[in-house]
Amino acid sequence: MKAAFDAAEAWRQVQARDASADGQFVYAVETTGIFCRPSCPSRRPAQRNVRFFANADAAMTAGYRACRRCHPAGEHAEAEMVRRLCDYLDRHVDRVVTLQELRRLTAMSPFTVQRMFERVLGVSPRHYQIDRRSALLRDRLAGGSTVTDAIYEAGFSSSSRMYEGADARLGMRPERFRKGGQGENIRFLVTDCPLGKVLVAATGRGLCAVTLGDDPRAMERELRERFPAAEIQAATMKDERLGATAHAVISSMTEHPVALDLPLDLRATAFEQRVWKLLQSIPRGETRSYSAVAEKLGQPRAVRAVARACARNPVALVVPCHRVVGKNGQLTGYRWGKERKEKLLALEHAKAAEELAASAHRDGELS
Repeated sequence: MKAAFDAAEAWRQVQARDASADGQFVYAVETTGIFCRPSCPSRRPAQRNVRFFANADAAMTAGYRACRRCHPAGEHAEAEMVRRLCDYLDRHVDRVVTLQELRRLTAMSPFTVQRMFERVLGVSPRHYQIDRRSALLRDRLAGGSTVTDAIYEAGFSSSSRMYEGADARLGMRPERFRKGGQGENIRFLVTDCPLGKVLVAATGRGLCAVTLGDDPRAMERELRERFPAAEIQAATMKDERLGATAHAVISSMTEHPVALDLPLDLRATAFEQRVWKLLQSIPRGETRSYSAVAEKLGQPRAVRAVARACARNPVALVVPCHRVVGKNGQLTGYRWGKERKEKLLALEHAKAAEELAASAHRDGELS
């Protein structure tokens, strides 16, 4: 801090919760590891445990984290620091960047770096690096690189390291990905549902598509365009496994929700997977705004990214992106048509109200 800084006066302002001092300095508490504005409403610490800093950046560099009550760093200071770390990781995607290296960049402890990264992005620095290398791998394979070249260009130290968990990153073996899904076996069926037609498709690992429409041929054509080199076979509701899956998906609209703990064979970024997982926690009959979803993820400025993740959802109904609406409750766009979104929400609201009335009736009979 500046030489003219008066620590005694700063402490008096902290004790008085003087809002006029906000922006002039922040104070950190050694016993909690948290820093605050002078006006913070939290209980005052012992003076011997207090350190003063000129600004939030200085406190964060010293390893303190921002108070969640007074937000001394502003809403996005941690996000900005994580963005800088991500820029660094992106520049060094060809090698493993350790927490110790990030510690030297931030002057924070490795534990603090890890917690801050997970708090902002929802994934660790290690998993962020894996995701970035996997994205680069997909680009290299799609661009025509050999599998061996792509593996090393993407920053994997060896082919064996890349092959560990390859299905989770690509959805298939690299050779099959490079050949447009050649060797993948996908079974699908199209059947009636309250919204017209629904197409359900799955690989041996799980669902890969649930789409809504009116024209079965057009829906099948879209599926084949998404997986041009895969072996795709039509099935019917008589198919024991796929038929049961389709019934469970359709039942989620109007019947009591069955345990839709269906394995999903989805190709997505880490952020998209976080969005889809959160959408699955929204109760039937309820909606959330895009901004509310972003807030819940801890990234309030990511409203557009949430909207993109909803638009990229490949499994309608299973991941209920229809339950996300505009800030004022207005129905926004829906990949399968706004009219379907409106009808689907009406079905869910009606069923939720019916179940609530039935529950109240049972409670009345028991009382």
